[in-house]
This record gives sequence, C-alpha cells and structure tokens, in this order.
Amino acid sequence: MHGIIPYLTVFLFGSVVGSFLNVCIYRIPRGLSIIVPSSRCSSCNIPIRPWDNIPILSYIFLGGRCRACKARISSRYPLVELLNAVFYVVVLWRFGFGWHTPVYSVFCSALIVITFIDLDFQIIPNGITLPGIPIGIILGGFLLLDPFMRHLSLGIKSSLTGASIGFGFYYLVAKVGARIFKKEAMGGGDIKLMAMVGGFLGWKGVILTTFLGSLSGAIIGVLLILLKGREWGSKIPFGPYLALGSVITLFYGQEILSWYLGRQTT
Repeated sequence: MHGIIPYLTVFLFGSVVGSFLNVCIYRIPRGLSIIVPSSRCSSCNIPIRPWDNIPILSYIFLGGRCRACKARISSRYPLVELLNAVFYVVVLWRFGFGWHTPVYSVFCSALIVITFIDLDFQIIPNGITLPGIPIGIILGGFLLLDPFMRHLSLGIKSSLTGASIGFGFYYLVAKVGARIFKKEAMGGGDIKLMAMVGGFLGWKGVILTTFLGSLSGAIIGVLLILLKGREWGSKIPFGPYLALGSVITLFYGQEILSWYLGRQTT
C-alpha cells in the first residue's frame, strides 16, 4: 500500500497541473493572461466555481456540460488533465525521486501545451521554447540523466551538442525544403522546439526523436488521407509528432537502444 501512495499523490498533483495546462492551451495563442481572470466558461463567460473545477471528476459529474448555460465542454479538458497525470506517474516510475523528477515532469507538461496549441493554431509559442532552450542546456548539463543510459548523467557536452544539432539540422531542412518546394517546409517553431529537446535529451535524443516523429507523422498522415480524405501535400503540424517522439525517447530511449544494438549483434 505504501508503494501506491506516492503514485496516487503524483497522479492527483499531475491532474491539477493539467487543469492549469488547459488554461495555457486556451489563452497563450490568444495573447491572454494565464493568471487573470479566473477560469470561466468560454460560452457564457461565467466564472467556474471551485467545486466545478475538480480535474477529471467535474467533467464526469457535470455530464460534460457547463452548469450555468449547459453548453458542451470539450472532452479535451479532462483528456489533458488525465494525460498530464499519467505522464507524471510514468516519470516517477521510470526515474524515481530526484532533482530530475520535477524537471522531466515540467518538460512533459510543456510538450502537452505545445502539442495542443500546434494542433489548433499551427504555431509553437516562443514563450515556451525560447526559455526552454537555455534551461534545457543548463539542467541537461548538470542535473539530468542520459535517456539512453539512465545510470549516467547527460552532461553539458551532450546537452549543448543536442541543442545545436536540434537547431542546426531543422534550420537546414527548413532552408533546403523551402528552396526545393518553393514554400515553407519547416516552421520556425519546430526548429526552436528541437533545440529545446536537444538540451533536455542530448544529441542522441534529437536523432531518435526525429526518427520517431517522422515515422508517426507519416503513419498518421496516411491514415488521415485514407480515412478523412485529406489531400496529399496538405499542411499538417509537425510539433505534436516531435513531442510524441520526445516523450517516447525520454521514457524508452534506453530500451530502444538496447533492442537496436541487440539486433545488430544477432
């Protein structure tokens, strides 16, 4: 029972933070303050009462509708809360307690915000990635673990190299792609996102994130074309796929590397 309590505590805390992430996702791209005013219904603008703002549970108790105007509440709200809570639990399970634990939790939260803003507006906020780059380099250099060898520290060399490669490679892709296709091939937000990811996960993390992001993007892109009739060549946000690749790299980089090396020796 004592083993369950820390995970339950982290889950509850993660769901509360997830509620705040919903505020960030809605307000940041609209240029609104994430502090004031208090949370309110986007349909009737009536402030949400504290007992109607309990993460995950309030959505269920209210039947997915605003108590005041009965407007439907997007299922994305409890999804974000649940997703963030699960990520926090996985961070604790994978890395245990340590200074790196809250850092990785915040990193996952930032990726959630980036994902849903990019899905809605096809932008990645500079307010997250620009401070995230130096923070990632500093913390990655002196505090974080190597996601491919979790018993070792990442180190300043790998962190700085990761940020440089993340920025440089995606900047090159953007420039070359724009020249070849005569249109924007890579957004500036993706470039800064990968510089941030490189700071937190190192240069090997950039490589695996790129592979996993491209693979998942290709698979989901084909499915959207087949199932929803989306046209070939239509623009899709790449940030969510890079975020997915980053999370997989963070949680399973060591296992993926071990599997790959095992395949090479058989």
